[in-house]
Amino acid sequence: MAYDFDFSFLPTHWDVLLAGAWSTARMSTATIVLGFVLGAVLAILRTQGPAWARRAVVVYVDVIRNTPLVIQAFWLFFGLASLQIRVPAVTAAVIALTINVSAYTAEIVRAGIESIPRGQIEAASCLGMSRWKVLRLVVLPQAVERMYPALVSQFVLMMLATSIMSQISVEELTSAGYGVQSETFRGFEIYLVVALLYLVMSWLLRLLMAGLAQLAFRRRRRLGTSL
Repeated sequence: MAYDFDFSFLPTHWDVLLAGAWSTARMSTATIVLGFVLGAVLAILRTQGPAWARRAVVVYVDVIRNTPLVIQAFWLFFGLASLQIRVPAVTAAVIALTINVSAYTAEIVRAGIESIPRGQIEAASCLGMSRWKVLRLVVLPQAVERMYPALVSQFVLMMLATSIMSQISVEELTSAGYGVQSETFRGFEIYLVVALLYLVMSWLLRLLMAGLAQLAFRRRRRLGTSL
């Protein structure tokens, strides 16, 4: 049976899809920044903090990484609502995504920190550097460069995971596609366009992160801070 492709809906619904893509981009940007900061703090506590902090981080990471993101979002949006705590859908989505990506980011950053040879840390300490100065000047600059590809992949996965937030009524790209499909009944074409938009956004994010890496790491090498 031949299928007749029909993309005639695009001119009249393109603005809806672009608005959804823009919402996805904003949500992703907020989550990348917040998730990286929180994940880095957790990783530093895991590797440099007191014993109780290390145990707390291990529990946090294990709980978040072993429960579905959609359940975390449901708990924040629907669960808290049952306790008369109203959290806006977008706020709940950003919090859920931030919590989720921070757990994965923490493990990536921890692995990067622990990849630095112990001899470099001991040599810096012998020069009179404090523990935090060693971390800031010796460990983190090298660790960030080593873990950067893994971080970029994690951020792309997080951006794609924003599609799950349509389940809590966030008006993002997947939700926009569903709305257009319910009006036009052209599910195959619409979700093909939505998939292509996600693909373009993923490429753009990778290009942006690659550009930032080129600027940051090239300048660091030029200044001679790489050990």
